[in-house]
Amino acid sequence: MAVNLSGRNFLKLLDFTPEEIRYLLDLSADLKAKKRVHEPHRYLEGKNIVLLFEKTSTRTRCSFEVAGHDLGMNVTYLDPGSSQMGKKESIEDTARVLGRMFDGIEYRGYAQSIVQTLADYAGVPVWNGLTTEFHPTQMLADVLTMREEFGNDLSGRKLTFMGDAGNNVGNSLMVVCAKLGIDFCACGPEKQMPAPELVEQCRAIAAENGSTITLTEDVDEGARNASVIYTDIWVSMGEPDSLWAERIKLLKPYQVTGDVMAKAAPDAIFMHCLPSFHDRHTTIGEDIYEKFGLAEMEVTNEVFEGPRSRVFDEAENRMHTIKAVMYATLK
Repeated sequence: MAVNLSGRNFLKLLDFTPEEIRYLLDLSADLKAKKRVHEPHRYLEGKNIVLLFEKTSTRTRCSFEVAGHDLGMNVTYLDPGSSQMGKKESIEDTARVLGRMFDGIEYRGYAQSIVQTLADYAGVPVWNGLTTEFHPTQMLADVLTMREEFGNDLSGRKLTFMGDAGNNVGNSLMVVCAKLGIDFCACGPEKQMPAPELVEQCRAIAAENGSTITLTEDVDEGARNASVIYTDIWVSMGEPDSLWAERIKLLKPYQVTGDVMAKAAPDAIFMHCLPSFHDRHTTIGEDIYEKFGLAEMEVTNEVFEGPRSRVFDEAENRMHTIKAVMYATLK
C-alpha cells in the first residue's frame, strides 16, 4: 500500500513505521537529485510556513528556509525574542493563532511536551526541529548519508555513538536504528546513557527488525565492527557552562581519535551532527583550551578533517530530508 503522510505531524520517529521512514528517505534522495540538476520542484507554491526557534541554529534554520523556498513556499522566521509563546501567550493559544495563518509550523527548542502541545492545538502539520529529548530531522539526514555510503540496505550495519549517549541525538539514533534494522551501540559512561524505558522500548522494536541495542563503557567493544562512529558535543545548547569541567573528565575517554577509527570496520565513516569542537577556531574552543588545556574535544581534528569524515554530507542532507518531510506532510 502506498505511503501517505499528508497532514501528519513529524515529532519523533517512534511515531513512524519503518516503511514510512524509508519512504521519506527515498523521497529525500529524489528531491536531492532534482536539486543537483537544478530541476524545479515548487510543488507547494503559495503555502506559508513559520519557524519557531527558542534555540538558535545554523543548519536547522537554513535547511528549513532553503527547502521551503525550493518548494515554492513563503517562510517566516521567529527568533527567541520575536514570539510571546509561553510568556504572554500560552503555547496552546499560540498554536491556534499560527494554525490559522500558516500551513505548517516548525519548532526548535526545549521539552518535547512543547512541540506536542503545538501539534495538539495547531490544526496543521508541526515539525520537530529539535527538542531536549529528540532530533528526528537530523536522523533522516544521518541515514540518508549512510545510504549514500553503504547502499539502501543497512541491515547488519553497526552504528556506535561515542560520549553522551543520553542526549537527544543519542536517543534518536537509537530509535532510527531500531526501526531500520541497524545495530546500535551507545558507548559512554553509565550515567550518560539513554533512559532505561526508552532503551527497552527500542530493544523491542529492534527485535522486530532483526537488530540489536548495546550499551557499553568499553571503547574497544563499541568501535569493533562499527560502520559508523558518531559523536556530538559534550555540553549541549541550553546546558550551563559549569558542566564543562565535569563533562571533560567524564567523556575524554570517549573522544573519537584515529585510534578509535582504526578499531572500527575497514570501511567505517565518521559522523557528527555539528557544530563540533575539533580545534580552537571558536570562542568556546579557545576558552576551553585556556581553562583546561584541551585543543580538541569530542573528536580530533585529524578525524574530523580526514578522508573518513562525512560531516558535511550530513549537514547538506538536512536540507534534502527536511524538504521531504515538509512535502510529504503538506502535499
